[in-house]
Amino acid sequence: MNKILALLRIHQWAKNFFIFLPLFFDKRFGDLKLLTTCFIVFLGFSFITSAVYCFNDIIDREDDKKHPLKKKRPIASGDITTLSGWIISFCLIISGGSILFLAYRSISVILIVLLYLILNIAYSIEFKRIAIIDVFIIGIGFVIRIIIGGIIGDITLSHWIVIMTFLLAIFLGFAKRLDDVQIYTKTGVAGRKNIIRYNVPFLYALLMITSTVTVVAYLMYSISDEITNRFGSNYIYLTSLFVILGIFRYLQLTIVDKKGGSPTFILLKDFFIQGCIIAWLLSFALIIYFI
Repeated sequence: MNKILALLRIHQWAKNFFIFLPLFFDKRFGDLKLLTTCFIVFLGFSFITSAVYCFNDIIDREDDKKHPLKKKRPIASGDITTLSGWIISFCLIISGGSILFLAYRSISVILIVLLYLILNIAYSIEFKRIAIIDVFIIGIGFVIRIIIGGIIGDITLSHWIVIMTFLLAIFLGFAKRLDDVQIYTKTGVAGRKNIIRYNVPFLYALLMITSTVTVVAYLMYSISDEITNRFGSNYIYLTSLFVILGIFRYLQLTIVDKKGGSPTFILLKDFFIQGCIIAWLLSFALIIYFI
């Protein structure tokens, strides 16, 4: 059972909480019916993402066997057979799709989830071999998550939330590529076939650019007329303190401590990052819900 849970990568479901962001920003977090629907969709979509991880592990099993960390994955290690992996992946897609259809009978949600599934299958087969494009597809995946949340709540997404979600996702993606390059430099094992198209100076430059643009975009968002009018507050900019702290901390973990390999594990284990996220959520909620 533990091997199956490891194959599903339950910890990666944390990424799917982006589905709730449109509700939070639209002051709809108090709508329990909508929140319940969103949670059920979150669960169904999480099954779909686990199916994608399973499919990816099947495709990458030979390369993973050579990787110092990925060789412990259930399929690469042989704890779960390839056939069992296919069966589990298929069952997850059927289960996730059924949950999504029953929870929210919208052709729009089904189509956007289908787009996510097709895009990630294409990523696993081919696009992850193309440097830069691979990270951009990860960014699109996060944008799809917030689009799903917007559809569920019938919320028109601000262009700001789309831009910042994409920027944050590619920032984290390039940090992960830096970790792959560092492992490749140390062990000679290429965890990804496109790793030779990245190197440390190039990724440092990409991290500096994306982190800077992300911070600037958030600052522009926080003082824009659209946002101050929507929330009826001129104090949104104060929340940028925690955004900047969080990004700087992530850069420190990635560049100094060389721990940028898994954004999800950092989120779950680093108290500093957790503190920044909680402080940002609380300060934002205080400003838009109570002040």
